[in-house]
Amino acid sequence: MTFDKDFFIGAATAAHQVEGNNIHSDYWAQEHMVHTDFLEPSGDAVDHYNRYAEDIRLMADAGLNAYRFSIEWARIEPEEGKFDDTEIEHYRSVIRTCKENGIEPIVTLLHFTSPKWLIAKGGWESDDTPALFARYTRYVMERLGSELRYVCTINEANMGIQVAAIAKRYEQQMRAMQAQQGTVSESTVQMGLNLEKMMANQKAAAEERMQIFGVPKAECFTSPRTPHGDEIVMEAHRAARAAIREVAPEVQVGLTLSLHDIQALPGGEENAAKEWADEFTHYLPAIEGDDFLGVQNYTRTRIDASGSLPAPADAELTQMDYEFYPQALSNVIRRVAQDFKGTLLVTENGIATADDTRREEFIKTALSGVTDCIADGIPVRGYLYWSLLDNFEWQKGYSMTFGLIAVDRTTQKRSPKPSLALLGSFLAQ
Repeated sequence: MTFDKDFFIGAATAAHQVEGNNIHSDYWAQEHMVHTDFLEPSGDAVDHYNRYAEDIRLMADAGLNAYRFSIEWARIEPEEGKFDDTEIEHYRSVIRTCKENGIEPIVTLLHFTSPKWLIAKGGWESDDTPALFARYTRYVMERLGSELRYVCTINEANMGIQVAAIAKRYEQQMRAMQAQQGTVSESTVQMGLNLEKMMANQKAAAEERMQIFGVPKAECFTSPRTPHGDEIVMEAHRAARAAIREVAPEVQVGLTLSLHDIQALPGGEENAAKEWADEFTHYLPAIEGDDFLGVQNYTRTRIDASGSLPAPADAELTQMDYEFYPQALSNVIRRVAQDFKGTLLVTENGIATADDTRREEFIKTALSGVTDCIADGIPVRGYLYWSLLDNFEWQKGYSMTFGLIAVDRTTQKRSPKPSLALLGSFLAQ
């Protein structure tokens, strides 16, 4: 099983999770709160900001030909209306280093984190945010657009809706489960959340956020989102897409969505259809003009008449408590392709595990499914594993190891895992 040379085989990262010292961002502020929801602060992360050239060379040496990374808005515009050209030059260097190593740079303009000042203005529930995001996008694309071919405006545009749904379920179930001395799973959302701590901290954290942001509720990109906030995200995407096409019309533009392989059990058909509509189909009007869609999948969700079910009792679970289910990716690709007729790019798919042989098996199965999809005529352009490096998994800190490369955070020494070379071996040389 090999892919043609023009197929993208690569890996992905997000700026805040790997770069370190993202001091002007909303996440940095929240990590350092007394009543924080985070298990630990990001700190130096894995110092990718300074070591990106080494990391890109490791990808190239393993045979990979694409790297999806994000540009950090909080670095580019640390204060409202004040842009930092030195940070533009940093990202220009990352892009050029990719090209020098035969790697396609695929840029994401917003991967969860926002400037702290944006949250003080109402964040991702404010009607002002789409125009502010478009202004940032224009600034970046005027300077870097000529060096890029693929740009994702927003990572997992549907994440806030997913977080809102699981937070609601968590609150509803918590009382009943506590009465039975049980727990509620956080594994139905595809990012590292710490919901138990979030709920316990609510009142004290609100008071502290008022001191930090000037608002009692920090409407970050991954905060539980209202329907109005969802519209704001879609408008931000449309505004950014328009700016990109005006400034750099040759660039292919899209966004990415967090998508589960939603499987209806008998009696669960109606619930499953609603879940898929919330997760995917209601975004179709906003993305129908896009050049590509970034598909991001990690596992499946089984739904019956009562709603989402936990993983089967005998299922293998990852560190994130996801069911080990790599065949979910091809199922999602096929379902998405029924409605979205543009190019598909797998922008994230991976597994958090300490056992790299399971990561290798996950990759093999996932790529076998991608091969089958392509054979059936579905226009899949590439596969980007999440993630390149073991990194900062948001509220769960550094305990989740998704990476193809291990990092000793005391020394920042990189140690490629066998799965890195395995991934590169699927690309025709």
